[in-house]
Amino acid sequence: MTDDTRSFNASDRPEFLPAEGPHPGWGSPGGPTPQYRQPGTPYQASSQYQDPYRDTYADQYGQEQYTQDPYGQPQGPPPPVNAYGMGPTWAPPPGPQRQEAPEGNRRTGVLALLAVVIALIAGAAGSYGTYLLSGSGSGVDPDYAIPSAPAGTTARPPESVAGVAAKVLPSVVSLEVRGGSESGTGSGFLIRGGYIVTNNHVVAVASTGGEIRIKFSNRRSTTARIVGRDPNSDIAVVKPEETFGSPEVALGNSDSMVVGDPVIAIGSPLGLTGTVTTGIISSLNRPVEAGGESGRDSALINAIQTDAAINPGNSGGPLVNGAGEVIGVNSAIATLGGGSSLGGQTGSIGLGFAIPVNQVRRIAEELISTGSARTSRIGISIDQQYQGQGVRIAAQAERGIEPVTPDGPADKAGLRPGDVILEVDGQPVSDSRELIVTIRSKAPGDKVVFKYQRAGADRTTTVTIGAAPAPSAQPS
Repeated sequence: MTDDTRSFNASDRPEFLPAEGPHPGWGSPGGPTPQYRQPGTPYQASSQYQDPYRDTYADQYGQEQYTQDPYGQPQGPPPPVNAYGMGPTWAPPPGPQRQEAPEGNRRTGVLALLAVVIALIAGAAGSYGTYLLSGSGSGVDPDYAIPSAPAGTTARPPESVAGVAAKVLPSVVSLEVRGGSESGTGSGFLIRGGYIVTNNHVVAVASTGGEIRIKFSNRRSTTARIVGRDPNSDIAVVKPEETFGSPEVALGNSDSMVVGDPVIAIGSPLGLTGTVTTGIISSLNRPVEAGGESGRDSALINAIQTDAAINPGNSGGPLVNGAGEVIGVNSAIATLGGGSSLGGQTGSIGLGFAIPVNQVRRIAEELISTGSARTSRIGISIDQQYQGQGVRIAAQAERGIEPVTPDGPADKAGLRPGDVILEVDGQPVSDSRELIVTIRSKAPGDKVVFKYQRAGADRTTTVTIGAAPAPSAQPS
């Protein structure tokens, strides 16, 4: 619109005339004064108000004409200046107007969006390039490295298992034995004089022209010959041609061991040389059958029981204490089938048995000195049918053998047929096996206190251990 004054014909648009009477809010104190126009009077347009929903144009007669608003309603003249409280015939106030962004701003936004897209594409391309360089998904990373562990030491305290093993292993050997159609393996250990102690059942197959080969911890080997063997104790001594400077092992005192003491078994189970296992002493004075040759009685030993793993091939190897001293010779294992031999193929079930070293020491000395060993005896026959407490001496002779050997150790101590032996050196005996292994664990000449019962009365006596006639020497 312009500020020029134009006339219009009000009769053409009568609906745009104000209603009769004062308009609500008009004439109020401080309010606008109503202005009325008669049809045909000129209308003064003002630039102070411009309705965006109206448009005007001049017709051919110079009169101002009005179009309809965007909602299809006829439009009247603009409201009075500073009008308040418009009536129902007035158009609503203008709403918010959408404004177009300047051309420069639109171009800046497009460029920013394009930069973001380019950055995303570049990042994806870089990641894919790294993926291709690293092996196309194979997991190979040319720069991958695991840090090295700090420098350590192999030194161990002498009293540790590793320390004891390091001390004893150089003295332990493995034996490969062949004789006739039989062969086998076992273990042994080097003692003073370059002799090797092992089990009789390990070398027995080579006693009649077989061959024994000794392998030392330094991997050097040589042949050996049998010096002597004792089937009754399952102990044998062999002499290698060379020891290659290997040290001898220290022998301890098996009588000083108690149940619960830690022990270490060393040997060659199943041919695996230098094997070390650990455990404790599970029991002492356990009567066990060990070894045994074809056609002969098995050896009865007063064994040390251990839970250290012992398997076929450990036979003859040392059982050592925490100081690295030999306190037994591994000789037998219990099996689920009821046997107690290392000759079978069953493995360890935690019930291993060793010959006490105090007995081994005596047997080895006799074998080296004479080629044979004496078996300790007291000169009695045992009643195998007796089921009561203790062990009863037979009451009558059997197959021409007297129950008490005349002038033997038992006879000299005052024992008589029918007496019941209850204890030996304070150790109860419950069956003949326990009595036999207890006597065999003593050396000939040892004095032993017997507690026995005769006619219901308990008595004691001291028996000096004797020996059976020594067999002929059996060196190979």
